[in-house]
Amino acid sequence: MDTLSSQYRDILQGLGEDPEREGLRDTPLRAAKAMRYLCNGYTKSLEEVVNGALFASDNDEMVIVKDIELYSLCEHHLLPFIGRAHVAYIPTGRVLGLSKVARIVDMYARRLQIQENLTRQIAEAIQEVTSAAGVAVVIEARHMCMMMRGVEKQNSVMNTSVMLGAFRSSCNTRMEFMQLIGRDRA
Repeated sequence: MDTLSSQYRDILQGLGEDPEREGLRDTPLRAAKAMRYLCNGYTKSLEEVVNGALFASDNDEMVIVKDIELYSLCEHHLLPFIGRAHVAYIPTGRVLGLSKVARIVDMYARRLQIQENLTRQIAEAIQEVTSAAGVAVVIEARHMCMMMRGVEKQNSVMNTSVMLGAFRSSCNTRMEFMQLIGRDRA
C-alpha cells in the first residue's frame, strides 16, 4: 500500500470506520487512485498540453469556445466544484487548435483550486500561448462546499471572469463576448 492509500486508510479509521470491512477493504487504494486522477493537472505543462498546435491564420475576429465542462476540487475543503468555462481570444496571426482550449481548462481545473484563480490561470495561459490581442474567460460553477455543508444552498452558482487586452479596454468587445455566450443580461 502506497503512502496516499495508507493515509486514506487512516482517514477511514479516524472517522470511526473499519477499513477491513468488505465494502471498504479496497477503498483506500481506489480513493488514492481517484485523487491522483482528479489532480493530474500537476503532472502537465502548458507546452505539453498545447503540443505545438498553433496555426497561421489571417483571422483577427473573436474566437470563442463555450460551455467547456470543468471539474475541480476546492482547495479549502477538497470538495468538488463543477461548471462550465467560456473562453474567447482575438488572434494576431495564429490560432490555437480547438481541443487545446479545453485541454488548458482541464489542466488547471485538475488541481486544487479556487475558482477565481482558475479563471485567471486559464486566461493567462491562453494569452501566453497565442499572444492574442485579448482574452476573456468566464466560469460559472456550483460548489459542493456550498451545497453539501455550511450554508447548504442548492441553487447557488458562482460566476467569475477575467478580461485581458481588448476585452478589458473595449466595452464593445467585452459586450460582444458576453452576448455571444448568452450573458448579456447581467
